[in-house]
Amino acid sequence: MPNPYADRLAQIPVVRREASVLGGTTAYWVYGDDAAETTIVAVHGFRGEHHGLDPVVAHLPGIRVVSPDLPGFGETAPLDGPPHDLDTYAAWLRAFVESVAPDAVVLGHSFGSIVSAAAVAGGLSTPRLILVNPIGAPALEGPRGILTRLAVFYYLAGAKLPRAIGEGLLRNGLIVRVMSNAMAKTRDPDLRRFVHEQHDEYFSRFADRDVLHEAFVTSVSHDVREFAPRIAQPTLLIAAEKDDITPIEAERHLATLFPDARLVEIPEVGHLIHYETPQAAARAIAEFLG
Repeated sequence: MPNPYADRLAQIPVVRREASVLGGTTAYWVYGDDAAETTIVAVHGFRGEHHGLDPVVAHLPGIRVVSPDLPGFGETAPLDGPPHDLDTYAAWLRAFVESVAPDAVVLGHSFGSIVSAAAVAGGLSTPRLILVNPIGAPALEGPRGILTRLAVFYYLAGAKLPRAIGEGLLRNGLIVRVMSNAMAKTRDPDLRRFVHEQHDEYFSRFADRDVLHEAFVTSVSHDVREFAPRIAQPTLLIAAEKDDITPIEAERHLATLFPDARLVEIPEVGHLIHYETPQAAARAIAEFLG
């Protein structure tokens, strides 16, 4: 399926780089000019990798975007030693930003919103924070909490079954498609096919079942609310009116917990703002950054 954002993305130079972070090697991609006035470090969501945020990057010409793969996902290997829990991911993000793009604006999508919020609340220096589809309430309490509970058993089974069977279950294409169908809200058949193909291509690029299970447990054990009061930086929340993971009412409440936050609501979209309405997200980001 042709990428509907390919032409825009092709106009932005991109280079792959690596950095030594917490004893491991982090793969990351730099979009745009190194001399750009504004740099954003963009943190992808659970089971994703840096490609997922490409459509948003495509609509941010003139802004330099540094987009790493989280440890254990995409081209970044798991960290050797510590569990892949929130403390580890937050420490990794702090170290990565301080090494590669000090004082950059930080952007987190979905699971990345939890990691980003935890890192900033823990002392990561950034002038502004941007959270797209932020996890603003416990995932188990969302509109599709029953599906989240099924996911708990799914990831647990993947972790406990014999390794070959467990890995096969976690990478099963049919289950990935079910997840994709549950999240996609667009009625455009071409865009919907593009979303499914993106998930087919990138949703199973995790290192192994162990890191995937650790990251999943982290994703359903925390949400942005626990960090919001400790984040003094101006914060932009970009939320979806049809998000099945965090309902819009919870996002509105989340905005009140920050000392300085503005909320942008995007209609007719769910948890895939970055695929379905990247133009609206980029517009909100550009306005927020002035």
